[in-house]
Amino acid sequence: MERDELECFLILAEELHFGRTAARMRLSRARVSQLVQRLERRVGAPLFERTSRSVVLTDLGARFRDDVEPHHRAIEQALARTAAAASGFGGTLRVGFSASLTGEIALNAVDALRAAHPELAVEICEMSFTDPFSQLRDRYYDVLLMELPVREDDLAKGPTLLTEGRMLAVAADHPLAERPWITMDDLAAVALIATDGDLPAYRRALQSPQRTPSGLAIPQGPTVTSLQEALVFVAAGKGALLIGAHAASYQARPGIAHVQVVDAEPVRYGLAWRAGEGTAALDAFTAHVADAIPAAHRSLAAA
Repeated sequence: MERDELECFLILAEELHFGRTAARMRLSRARVSQLVQRLERRVGAPLFERTSRSVVLTDLGARFRDDVEPHHRAIEQALARTAAAASGFGGTLRVGFSASLTGEIALNAVDALRAAHPELAVEICEMSFTDPFSQLRDRYYDVLLMELPVREDDLAKGPTLLTEGRMLAVAADHPLAERPWITMDDLAAVALIATDGDLPAYRRALQSPQRTPSGLAIPQGPTVTSLQEALVFVAAGKGALLIGAHAASYQARPGIAHVQVVDAEPVRYGLAWRAGEGTAALDAFTAHVADAIPAAHRSLAAA
């Protein structure tokens, strides 16, 4: 069996969509179909049932996935650990960040890391707004500095490095903009903007809850694929956005007011990486991140 056949099968078994599978593998849809058909010929039976509207695993396909997935994951992790051990501080560390504040901290940490280990190449880029984990799993990034919590079984996380309050970005002419602060129950008076993407339910509940603590329904506003898109809707009075307190200065713009939500769960930031794949480069970056955070913003709480 060819490795690309197996990887294609496992990704398609997860996505159940040829287009998304092709995008993750950076292949054409036709190539994905070819790989699946080639594997099915090896097996001697269909592994997927395909219609114009859906893709589902056959019973045989489900059994095959359950049998091979743990072994495939173990091989990938072994290869990654071996490569990391062989390279030491060689190779490239790919760092992703989630927001302006985390980007500033990550960049300062990367500068310090490069100075301490010039043999290590480091790439840094803003992570996906709509799908926080796929790029990490697909090795586009090695580590993310992002909002916690992270509850995925295949991902590891460090302690909380930074906390801040949560604010509501709302149109400057909205009645709530006149208030010095609001509570979560006041969200019943606005339509909350949500992220249009593959967010876990626990993260979506923090970013765009559907009910207030007292049980009031929170109207749902438009869904967006980027922070800038969300801010355009906020300024136009089309919805409001729950966001970290740093946005009041980092994302300040005409037509938007930021109001503190006094009883909202704080925003916590920390590092996430693939479980079982810690490296010397990752450890060094972690140490520099901790040093790059101003003392006034560090949290004593563990994640």
